[in-house]
Amino acid sequence: MENKQRLQKLIANAGVTSRRKAEKLIVNGQVRVNGEIVKELGSKFTVHDRIEVNGVPLERDPKIYILFYKPRGVISSVHDEKNRKVVTDYFTDIIEARIYPVGRLDYDTSGLLLLTNDGDLTNHLLHPRNQINKVYVAKVNGVIQSAALEQLRHGVKVNGKKTAAAKAELISVDQKKKTSIVKLTIHEGMNHQVKQMFQQVGAQVIKLKREQIGFLTLKGLTSGDWRFLKREEIKALKKL
Repeated sequence: MENKQRLQKLIANAGVTSRRKAEKLIVNGQVRVNGEIVKELGSKFTVHDRIEVNGVPLERDPKIYILFYKPRGVISSVHDEKNRKVVTDYFTDIIEARIYPVGRLDYDTSGLLLLTNDGDLTNHLLHPRNQINKVYVAKVNGVIQSAALEQLRHGVKVNGKKTAAAKAELISVDQKKKTSIVKLTIHEGMNHQVKQMFQQVGAQVIKLKREQIGFLTLKGLTSGDWRFLKREEIKALKKL
């Protein structure tokens, strides 16, 4: 028997919008299933039912999971109003399915970024309760002192909210240039969080790179490279 799922989940999984926004579309009568408007949030259907959002049928794309080494100077989005390069530009001639980044990295930040069309996995990885570690390496101005590292470890105020406990490790110091390289591990995802955390301890980020999400690393990749996730990696991500 075909597995039925809630309508809002099917819409989110197709990459149209988030599950919460899909619920609003349903309640507002903007969703049709097999030609009929459906407004009940508890309604369940299968991937083989004809689902239309604002008259546009859902695409039946196979699930795609990509690990991408984002270069600096690239936007973590599917489009940009200023016509700057976006991460999906790297895949337009290779992958026909509509994929989107899981979270974001700043324009001037490089490193590990996941892209997928799996809405469930995206929600899982971004939900604060799952506390999935993200490892950053930052080059900052000044010689970082142990007191500053302790502050980072115990949490600092960012936009009026104290950050959760973090791991902070001094990798190296350039006494001549007065710069430090620090590895910072956090599990939150506030906008510009890493840069603002360093700012709170008197350091300005010069260069920032995300090296790891959970157990996934950039091993074997250089800037602009990417690879498909392995089946066992996908399963492990869903269990994080």
